[in-house]
Amino acid sequence: MALVIDWFACSFITILVLGVERYAGTPGASWVTLGIFWAETALGTAIAGGSFGQLATRIRVFKITGGPIGLLPAMLRSLLVCLVVPPLIFKADGRGLHDLAVGSGVYRL
Repeated sequence: MALVIDWFACSFITILVLGVERYAGTPGASWVTLGIFWAETALGTAIAGGSFGQLATRIRVFKITGGPIGLLPAMLRSLLVCLVVPPLIFKADGRGLHDLAVGSGVYRL
């Protein structure tokens, strides 16, 4: 659910930036949305412990050793989420490749 909230929020921002006509008429508008999604999730995770959607659904991202993850690991984690495949491949503990790559985990509050 957090991913859906994030994507709709980023789509809304894209519409605000490009305008409705350019958003609807530009084939590359989805790439702009993806770029905004990457930035929003990376910055949100590094600063607040989660993206807008994660914060709204009471989910947080932390290092498995405890504490917040830094900006560069958050950027890498978000980039891997944008590739779609890493979140679909996960270990028995529920951590996807994007979390394994940066030593993070997702926790419900």
